[in-house]
Amino acid sequence: MLRALGTNLRARGYEVDLAPTGEAALELAARNRPDAVILDLGLPGISGLEVINGLRGWTDTPIIILSARDAQSDKVAALDAGADDYVTKPFGMEELFARLRAALRRTASAPESPIVETPHFTIDLGTTRARTTEGEVHLTPTEWQIVELLVRHSGRLVTQRQVLETVWGPEFDNESGYLRVHMGHIRRKLEPEPSRPRYFNTEPGMGYRFEPA
Repeated sequence: MLRALGTNLRARGYEVDLAPTGEAALELAARNRPDAVILDLGLPGISGLEVINGLRGWTDTPIIILSARDAQSDKVAALDAGADDYVTKPFGMEELFARLRAALRRTASAPESPIVETPHFTIDLGTTRARTTEGEVHLTPTEWQIVELLVRHSGRLVTQRQVLETVWGPEFDNESGYLRVHMGHIRRKLEPEPSRPRYFNTEPGMGYRFEPA
């Protein structure tokens, strides 16, 4: 199937990377920044769902699932994880390519990278890891969600309400002080001078802004 898809895609003028495992897929995607991904769920190594989660940590590139699994629960799980479309086997090659063209039309071709580097720390959105010049930094799941949200909106204001709804959900009723505590922890772990933040800045009364430079 992998070889057949590669042959048919190249015959239609696409440049193609073929990944036999989930790990290889994530590595190739980080290196070559694909315009779209066609992904099976049943892969050697990590699963297709894990590949989706890894990709969605840093890119919005379209992901089309091509799988023999036709149960509604499998489709819902893949789409909820971040897939854009789901095609079940057996399938028509022309239908698959039509879905691919539609996905590409919906996507702006902005360059993205899973690695965000500053002079003092590095954030890897693909592997959900953070490192400073002193080594790897442990962020709690909540701290990571906040960092990821701000980094993915680099240079843009993210309101307090946006952070609260993304991390804790729309029903979360919270005073801004709770969020300030988490931001303080993040700054102590990543900022060279936590009391004078250089990267994770507060916009008083509005929200937060990540400035990588």
